[in-house]
Amino acid sequence: MGDKGYDGDSLRQDLLIHGILPVIPPKSNRKDPPSCDYDAYRDRNRIERMFNRLKQSRRIATRFDKTIISFMGFLNLAAIRIWLPNFVNRA
Repeated sequence: MGDKGYDGDSLRQDLLIHGILPVIPPKSNRKDPPSCDYDAYRDRNRIERMFNRLKQSRRIATRFDKTIISFMGFLNLAAIRIWLPNFVNRA
C-alpha cells in the first residue's frame, strides 16, 4: 500500500512480479488509471493515523523503556488514554 506519489507503472510491475498486489490510488493526471481497492486504502489510512496519535506520547516515540513488557504496557496505557474518552461520552 502506498500514497499517490508511488503511482508508477514500473513500481506496480515490480510489486506484481514479487506477488504483491499494489493498493495505490492513481494520480489524477493518468490517462488510463488502474483499479484500486479504496476500502483497503481507507483502512491503511486509519491505521497510519492511529500510529501517529500513539507517537504523540514521547515515551512511545523515543522508546524509553528497556524491556518489551514495560514498553507494551505503556503502549496499552497510551491506547486506553486515546480510546477511553470515546467510550465514556457514549454512556
